[in-house]
Amino acid sequence: MKVAVISASFFPSVDGVSVALYHRAKVLSERGHQVLIACPDYQAIEAVYPNWREYQGEIFSGVQVVSLPSSPFLDGILDVGAEQNMNRQAARPLQQALADFAPDLIHVDEPDRIFLGLVKRPGLSYARAQGIPCLAFYHTNFIDYIEDYIEPGWRLRSQLISLLQSLSKLYMKFVFNAYDATLVGAPVTQQRLQQIGIQNMVCDRYLGVDLDAFTPALTEPDFFQSHYTCEVGPDDIVLTFLGRLTPDKGWRFTLRAFMDWVAQPENADLRDLVVLMIAGQGELQDAIEQGLTELGLRVCMLGQVPHDVVPALLTNSDIHVTASEKETLGLTILEAFAAGTPVIAPKAGGVVTLIREGDTGLLFRPGDVESFGEVLSRLVRNGAKRRRMGQNGKRSVEDYGQGAVVDNLLDTWQKYISD
Repeated sequence: MKVAVISASFFPSVDGVSVALYHRAKVLSERGHQVLIACPDYQAIEAVYPNWREYQGEIFSGVQVVSLPSSPFLDGILDVGAEQNMNRQAARPLQQALADFAPDLIHVDEPDRIFLGLVKRPGLSYARAQGIPCLAFYHTNFIDYIEDYIEPGWRLRSQLISLLQSLSKLYMKFVFNAYDATLVGAPVTQQRLQQIGIQNMVCDRYLGVDLDAFTPALTEPDFFQSHYTCEVGPDDIVLTFLGRLTPDKGWRFTLRAFMDWVAQPENADLRDLVVLMIAGQGELQDAIEQGLTELGLRVCMLGQVPHDVVPALLTNSDIHVTASEKETLGLTILEAFAAGTPVIAPKAGGVVTLIREGDTGLLFRPGDVESFGEVLSRLVRNGAKRRRMGQNGKRSVEDYGQGAVVDNLLDTWQKYISD
């Protein structure tokens, strides 16, 4: 099969879309398929991603990466960190790359984001002209992000959020309903998009994790001291946060929640036990470090962690914590389970597809600092529960291995090629 993938991001930018595409491409290569990946050009931000050239050209046998003219994503509108997005100058080279490759099918990751720069629905015109399928993949709940980037206290804030979200829903229908199908990885995401008015959805296990990368051999007694010069004692409990340090990942809530947790007298014996490992970068980095340190908590800011380090990072952690309520599935949840690490997360978004409450992790009520503190204390206090949940989590992701999820994707692609 020859598949052209048009993606809103790719390595060295580390996000769920890039990670999923990289591992998908590796499996497709191993199975003898040919893949063209068209993605943004990261040369303009080489200071952020000095290794961007490593992910150009043929990265695996039969897998070719082509970068296209790009500009900063939503520059001057939102601060979303070091991200690029294809711009209008990418239209012609994209058409030429597709013509040269002559795919059997086009798969587009995040067409809603790409449209904002390209000003057209990516891949569709070529697919219609050639009579081949063109499928979209819904990855990110951008509509929900709007409320995170309009500061509290703005005049008419709620009315503005409502207006922008209503307009965004119309935009989403315009983009996604034009494709032959919109693929989603979780039933809760499918239900949400149905409410918006997207009608062409196919839901399956399309997103997974490289299970082979997570092994007991990654366990090191002095891992954080050796690799990050972070002091962690034998009795300390490591809480790891993994992802962008931006408002959409729930960091403002996290700071409030820890402030409340620290203030509770019954947690006095726990405060000195926990060490917070925060891996990621973003606009809130300084505020997060200062806010948590002022609470008397031990905090290690690890910066942007290369994805091949994530298995060791999570394997040597005791709990993975996320406060994001807007995940379409939750790649870091899958990775934590593969590492045998239990998870604390809000009961919201796609993570509820993955977490079995009390069995593989604990869920707190969204926006409720008391609920967060309660589940955190329960898991910090109970080592046996953590170990049991970690083992259960590891078993729960056996069906999310890269081979299995790529099989699901290949079956769907073949169905549309054959129709």
